[in-house]
Amino acid sequence: MAKVVCVLYDDPVDGYPKSYPRDDLPKIDRYPDGQTLPTPKAIDFKPGALLGSVSGELGLRKYLESNGHTLVVTSDKDGANSVLDRELPDAEIIISQPFWPAYMTAERIAKSPKLKMIVTAGIGSDHTDLQAAIDRKLTVAEVTFCNSISVSEHVVMMILSLVRNYIPSYQWVVKGGWNIADCVTRSYDVEGMHVGTVAAGRIGLAVLRRLKPFDMHLHYFDRHRLPEAVEKELNLTWHPTVEDMVKVCDVVTINCPLHPETEHLFDDKMISKMKRGAFIVNTARGKICDRDAIVRALESGQLAGYAGDVWFPQPAPKDHPWRSMPHHGMTPHISGTSLSAQARYAAGVREILECYFEGRPIRDEYLIVEGGKLAGVGAHSYSAGNATSGSEEAAKFKKSA
Repeated sequence: MAKVVCVLYDDPVDGYPKSYPRDDLPKIDRYPDGQTLPTPKAIDFKPGALLGSVSGELGLRKYLESNGHTLVVTSDKDGANSVLDRELPDAEIIISQPFWPAYMTAERIAKSPKLKMIVTAGIGSDHTDLQAAIDRKLTVAEVTFCNSISVSEHVVMMILSLVRNYIPSYQWVVKGGWNIADCVTRSYDVEGMHVGTVAAGRIGLAVLRRLKPFDMHLHYFDRHRLPEAVEKELNLTWHPTVEDMVKVCDVVTINCPLHPETEHLFDDKMISKMKRGAFIVNTARGKICDRDAIVRALESGQLAGYAGDVWFPQPAPKDHPWRSMPHHGMTPHISGTSLSAQARYAAGVREILECYFEGRPIRDEYLIVEGGKLAGVGAHSYSAGNATSGSEEAAKFKKSA
């Protein structure tokens, strides 16, 4: 029987919810590209419950324990004395979320002789050293498309919040003020602006579709060009390089995977090619942006604003400069873990586990690494290599919390 270690974020500070604002979720059968939602044989949770925190357990305990497996759930994931590290020698499966990632470095994989599979409850497997997983012939899987629309909605919200200067305006209300001039001196309309996405996959394309009604000029870079019919439908301009695109954009939204080729893509050099006063929204991965270059650009005025919910490492240390830099709209990594999204990615994890234990193939859409090579959606989206370097800094959070 297998030991499954599940790393999830902490429960709410006031305790696990006893009730929720809404009684149910809208029913969705398919994603926009026709892919079906997760299809496990059963689920042991009510959609709309908080499943992504420790007490939610992704709704897995009944299923795993009734089949003789052991489930360990923890939020303690960083540092040599963490619960995760103590459980690694006996773990067959590691599950975590991008929002509170278990950084599966080469060192941790080497300490896990029984490890067979690493699962992301959500989208994005960059917190695993993919090259080490390939070398060990591990299976790496994620629940593709489960929260892509959730993230795209978050992107649109953040673009509007930055450009319209929403957060500082809200703060004046909280302070008891009516400071209209202070609010509007950094407020603009998005109508007529040029916005571009770095990558136009499931999330990037969904962002473009949602922005079209705002009468913005839409641009994209992707190494896989979209069909001509889609470009005509949305009146898209494709750019052969990121550098070419950012020169013309008032807003840039980052929606590409993190791998060695995209790490620190937005550094001082790239940001210098952007329009003065442009905005960046990054809900992809924090490490795609050079942390200190973003701070310098905001302080100098080269960037008018930066928003996102992705940091490196995660959770971010208390002294992370993105917490205190000017003109930001940062949130914890929440874009893809709405209660709606949790129902889908918890069901997807259950589907992956059922396939694994029953010896059935895991969907190609969910596979990142299998049989010693990139596989499924991973072969399309990722490059072999390691993007986990520096993740040991996450241990600082425990010291400063």
